[in-house]
Amino acid sequence: MKVRLKSVIALSVVLLAGCSSQGPNWIVGAEQSHQWGYYSGEPVARWDSDGRTMTLLSELRYTDPKGETWIAPVGAKVDGASIPRYLWSLMGGPFEGKYRNGSVLHDVSYDQHNRPWQDCDRMFYNAMRCSGVSAAEAKTMYYALYKFGRHWKFPIKRAKPLTPSELLAEGELPRAIPVDTNEVNTARDWIRNADPSLEEIEQRANAR
Repeated sequence: MKVRLKSVIALSVVLLAGCSSQGPNWIVGAEQSHQWGYYSGEPVARWDSDGRTMTLLSELRYTDPKGETWIAPVGAKVDGASIPRYLWSLMGGPFEGKYRNGSVLHDVSYDQHNRPWQDCDRMFYNAMRCSGVSAAEAKTMYYALYKFGRHWKFPIKRAKPLTPSELLAEGELPRAIPVDTNEVNTARDWIRNADPSLEEIEQRANAR
């Protein structure tokens, strides 16, 4: 019991890193937008018995720069799988350092499939910047996810998004492209030297 309590407390501390450490970037309960948005709530999670996934015991909210709210609800399971494993070597793991909160939200948004994947990846970029990740690191992650992420077709014309099982049944859930490590490294060098916009990053990912 003591071991489980310690793991819950430790993980809650891990997941709390975010805009609160960035001084004026942290706006509790604010309704106005900020350059990188802001987090709300104090997420607590526990490791599941499989040793791979975590279950959220409290809610994490993130409001992006456009005022859109992204929620990782109580009971959501996260494992970092929305980020290709190779990229973990670039960021030190999805639940380490400044990527933690953004990774949790990205996992949940990828599982829900209720928004276009492009919006989910853009949210992750903004959430990373909100948490203090450098522009070069966040843009490299954004490029890699845009190029090699586990994407899906979003049926905009439908009355509501299809569930993942429905998408699979219709053959509309594409598999991720295997990560090309050389391409990611080349893109990282380009990003560091050219400091491209996100639109330029998307164009490069689509062209190659």
